[in-house]
Amino acid sequence: MKVIVVANVEQQEEILCKNTNLAAKITFIEKYDELGGNDEYDAIFYLDDRQQVNIGQPGNKPVIINSVIETLQQNNLPGNFSRINGWPGFLKRPTWEVASGNISITKEIFEQLGWSVVFVKDEPGLVSARVVCMILNEAFFALEEGVSTIKEIDVAMKLGTNYPYGPFEWQEKIGLQNIYRLLHKLSATDKRYSVAPLLEEKYLERSLSK
Repeated sequence: MKVIVVANVEQQEEILCKNTNLAAKITFIEKYDELGGNDEYDAIFYLDDRQQVNIGQPGNKPVIINSVIETLQQNNLPGNFSRINGWPGFLKRPTWEVASGNISITKEIFEQLGWSVVFVKDEPGLVSARVVCMILNEAFFALEEGVSTIKEIDVAMKLGTNYPYGPFEWQEKIGLQNIYRLLHKLSATDKRYSVAPLLEEKYLERSLSK
């Protein structure tokens, strides 16, 4: 099994932490153009979502993209595409969440890599990102109501739920823009995800300061 992983340095480091099958060969590059026409690989992971994917380049080979908010259907992607959560902190989790256009082939790729995988619906946020963003949204409600401080909320969540990060630590890793965009998209069809006023205020402040 030979795979190409287009990823930034942080993403590469997270993947290197995973328990990968020693027989699998992973080649990391930071830009797709670095392939230079080389097509001797079985699948490509396109994880740096700052780069636009040219769906014609990989041909019919399996492509796994980092697309947390936009679905395969919304992007009108062909059946050889799958999507995962490549946000900071999620790639090194023991199990990958995958929405796939071809589950059988994608499952085989992950099995040969030695990576545990669970297939989920092709919905915005997949599963874990929706959960984390909802928790973070509630943390902003609590902060706004004066329930506790940022530091205390983070400590309480880590000690009480054994989460690796507190809500506001997650915010710093994921980025407020990503969190806001996902919650905003989800709230269009489910009001449970309505953005906390303080979160929206902080998002607008950062947007205007850029």
